[in-house]
Amino acid sequence: MRLQSTRVLMGFLLTASLLTSAAGQPRRYEPDSAVVVRSVTLKGNFRTRDRIVLREMALHVGDTIRRGELTQKTAWDQRKISNTNLFVTVDMAAVEDSSQSTAFRPIDITVSMKERWYIFVVPIFELADRNFNEWWYERGRDLSRTNYGLRVDWKNFTGRNDRFSALAQSGFTPKYIVSYDRPYIDKAQRFGANADFYYASNREIAYRPLFDKWEYISPAGLSRLRTRLTTSLSVTRRDGFYHFHELEARYTQNNIADTVAQLNPDYFLDGRTRQRFISLTYSYRYDRRDNVAYALQGNLLTASLVRHGWLADADLRQTEAAISYSRYYPLGKRFFAAHTLRLRNTWAPNERIPYFGVRGLGGGDDVLRGYELYIVEGQRHILFRNNIRYRLFDVKKQLKWIPLRQFNTVPIAAYLSLIGDTGYVDSNIAERYQSRLANRWLYGTGLSLDVVTYYNLVFRFSATYNSQGQTGFFLNLQREL
Repeated sequence: MRLQSTRVLMGFLLTASLLTSAAGQPRRYEPDSAVVVRSVTLKGNFRTRDRIVLREMALHVGDTIRRGELTQKTAWDQRKISNTNLFVTVDMAAVEDSSQSTAFRPIDITVSMKERWYIFVVPIFELADRNFNEWWYERGRDLSRTNYGLRVDWKNFTGRNDRFSALAQSGFTPKYIVSYDRPYIDKAQRFGANADFYYASNREIAYRPLFDKWEYISPAGLSRLRTRLTTSLSVTRRDGFYHFHELEARYTQNNIADTVAQLNPDYFLDGRTRQRFISLTYSYRYDRRDNVAYALQGNLLTASLVRHGWLADADLRQTEAAISYSRYYPLGKRFFAAHTLRLRNTWAPNERIPYFGVRGLGGGDDVLRGYELYIVEGQRHILFRNNIRYRLFDVKKQLKWIPLRQFNTVPIAAYLSLIGDTGYVDSNIAERYQSRLANRWLYGTGLSLDVVTYYNLVFRFSATYNSQGQTGFFLNLQREL
């Protein structure tokens, strides 16, 4: 019995030793099935520094790759370079040197790029309302509700994929913004930093919701109902290609007129007219999409944790957490599917959250399609969005009569999309503001025509139907300069 146990033990140790040895060995290749990267040549990046492009590539000089994996690896490298939003087009070619033997045959990789136009000095003429649909349907298409000014957006400011932005705006909502974002400040290109300053004043604000729509106030003789000032510093870190981290410290100062506090004492809580606090935010993003503007394949995971009110005299103390996951995949024969799940929660002492700090469905990206005209506010919510897309066409047009190379290549694609959304807002203020949509499941469906063109412009024309039996036609514009 002892001899048998000894043999079993020796066999186990021998097997473990062999497995450990195999795991520690480098990956083996059959000579005729592998290629070696001999060179990587970059063309067309006149302003963008080489190391910014090479940062996006998994293929480097000296790498040994299975021949069967080469196409997939070059395709993903091409997508990552495109997703920097520095180039109009990116083409990648890997050519084998047929004069060499088939054993570990060398390949030469060439990346050909056409850079974008990076400097935009754009006059501002925009609507002051939450979106075009609210202005069109709810605000009487009043052209006096517009902002005007000048915006300077300089992407690839020093050739390092950094960005400088400045905005001076007057009109309905005066606003001033200055920001600088540099993704890499170290030699290894892992750490980055950014800073911004923001100031805005409002002569009309939504001081409360009623029946899930904002109630506005703009008393005569008052030019400033609310002012907002924020400034922030943040540090970013990128691990590998797809993992992004950010830690941000932000100072915020908000002020409202006495009239607002009298009409809604819960706006800042207890009839206050001032908020001053420091926030600390940690954000994480896993981004492996084929196209950041209009993804057809890949995954996106984002998560954030925010704590407002770190100092003893802070006027706001609350914590917010949010998580979102999106999956995109082809179904075959020009069909694609997309799903997004988002959850958000807010905590505060005794569940007392100032109205100005309440979030819900209808603001920012958390829109349940079919309810574009509503704001459903509460402490926590869930949103599940679904699309089945059919590609009508996807082409690139060369406009030779345009002399600037940054503008004479026009990619344009169109998709017909079937929409299906559902969401729920958990709210303890629903009764106070007579909400009819909070604390119940909401559903929306419809059809959308999505047009995607250069400089990441996406136009959406949607016809929707919601669980209240309401129909609507909406226009949305998404852009990333």
